[in-house]
Amino acid sequence: MNKEISLIRSGNLADVSYAYASKVPSDMELIFLAGSCPLDKCGNVTLINDYEGQARLCIENLKEALKECGAELKNIAYTRILVASSERVNLVKVWGVISDEFGEHDVPSTLSGVSVLGYENQLVEIEAVATISKKFAK
Repeated sequence: MNKEISLIRSGNLADVSYAYASKVPSDMELIFLAGSCPLDKCGNVTLINDYEGQARLCIENLKEALKECGAELKNIAYTRILVASSERVNLVKVWGVISDEFGEHDVPSTLSGVSVLGYENQLVEIEAVATISKKFAK
């Protein structure tokens, strides 16, 4: 039995830079991660007005949360990326950083511009669903 996430692409849909769906084997445990925010260890939003910098910090914080669960980026099955901007160029900047980090593991993702996020000066947040083998679950 396949023990990894299967990324589903379609020849009948537009050629995009991410998978259209993912399938998780039934013997895997799901991990729902809270939105990863651009917070330093003191809980402060850093990299003010820097979309790409905040996206990188969100990824680093996401990696740390995954590590606590015994997982890593390759274990993610879905992401939702929220960007506090009405300018598409800012969404594209954030997507570029996140896409580069995920590399070939281009999971299904939703990228949305929103008017405001939870922390003052916060520009980016990444929600994720990951999976690991039940035998490795903490």
